Amino acid sequence: MKKSISRPVTFQRRRSTAALTRSAVLKLCAGNMLPDSGAFVFRALAFLFFISAGVFFWFVLFRSAHYSLYLPFPFPLPVPRAAPSSFNNNNWPATFGLILPSDPSEVGNSPPENEELRLERVLKDAAMEDHTVILTTLNEAWAAPDSVIDLFLESFRIGDHTRRYLNHLVIIALDQKAFARCLILHTHCFTLVTEGVDFSGEAYFMTSDYLKMMWRRIDFLRSVLEMGYNFIFSDADIMWFRDPFPHFLPNADFQIACDHFLGDPYNVNNRPNGGFNYVKSNNRSIEFYKFWYSSRETYPGLHDQDVLNIIKFDPFIMNIGLEMRFLDTAHFGGLCEPSKDLNLVSTMHANCCFGLESKLHDLRIMLQDWKEYMSLPPSLKRSSEATWRVPQNCSLDALQSIQLYDSKDKYLQTG
Repeated sequence: MKKSISRPVTFQRRRSTAALTRSAVLKLCAGNMLPDSGAFVFRALAFLFFISAGVFFWFVLFRSAHYSLYLPFPFPLPVPRAAPSSFNNNNWPATFGLILPSDPSEVGNSPPENEELRLERVLKDAAMEDHTVILTTLNEAWAAPDSVIDLFLESFRIGDHTRRYLNHLVIIALDQKAFARCLILHTHCFTLVTEGVDFSGEAYFMTSDYLKMMWRRIDFLRSVLEMGYNFIFSDADIMWFRDPFPHFLPNADFQIACDHFLGDPYNVNNRPNGGFNYVKSNNRSIEFYKFWYSSRETYPGLHDQDVLNIIKFDPFIMNIGLEMRFLDTAHFGGLCEPSKDLNLVSTMHANCCFGLESKLHDLRIMLQDWKEYMSLPPSLKRSSEATWRVPQNCSLDALQSIQLYDSKDKYLQTG
């Protein structure tokens, strides 16, 4: 009997000690509870903790996978510099592009509808109410820190009522590193792949790869028009200082800046520069871009701007009814023909410039000139004759003295 009695007593004491210990802990956490109810709450809290941790893990994994769909592997995932609000489910950043396969031979083999779908989503996120977007292209050389793209974006921020247009700017990256830098700097990014061509370095003007890049751009812009979007195309070495829209001419389908402006926006003898143009989406502009692109076969070895200078006289332009206008350099200037009055200027292009370092030098001076002008009181701005201190390193005299052929008899990029 003693043996049979002692066992339950011993067992009961151990259970009581454990129960009291657990009860004491639960009292500290949840107040006075009965031992049984405390155990239930403790287990429930532990269960909820592990469920929450699991949900958080899968959420992070899903968001990482979202980016990985658009980046080649192996490839470091940059962290976009964007406000936290842009990362919620209702306002996802428009950082999409072509899937770049690891095997270069597979480039361009992705289904066309997938490319169009990605482009449509980026354009829709960036478009103004009238379906207008601002487009620029970017390669690795111009995407490096403190290079052209940084100055381009800075001009929007310091310009007169131009910051808002950053919301409508889409950067078209021509290589992987340019796309990675875009994700860090900007919201709307898209990768444009040209089969078998590496656009990452400083471009050599008129080489085979350069021509492929220029004509690929024309064909890409045609596709934007066919999707129903108007666009301003702007090279990244064009600084935006004022809203350009008030200076666009009404009832024009295609408007383009000039290296040399003769004073009449209707005069086809103006010398256009393809680095800045405003195009409305309609049947006339779409047919014009198709004609422009197909003319590369009629004039082999010429780039898009030279071909434009030929076809602008073609009867086809009149037959389709395209309204073409040339923009005044007083508002849309460049180093070829600088705008002389800072009270009028909207954009300034670092054209007619040899070499990236010379271009960067003069662009920085250009931005500094604008900052000093903007610091003046309104009365002094209107009365001042403030103008540019550029060109300097990009001077036309220096450009003309440079031998434009390298050791392989190939033109170097001039602007």
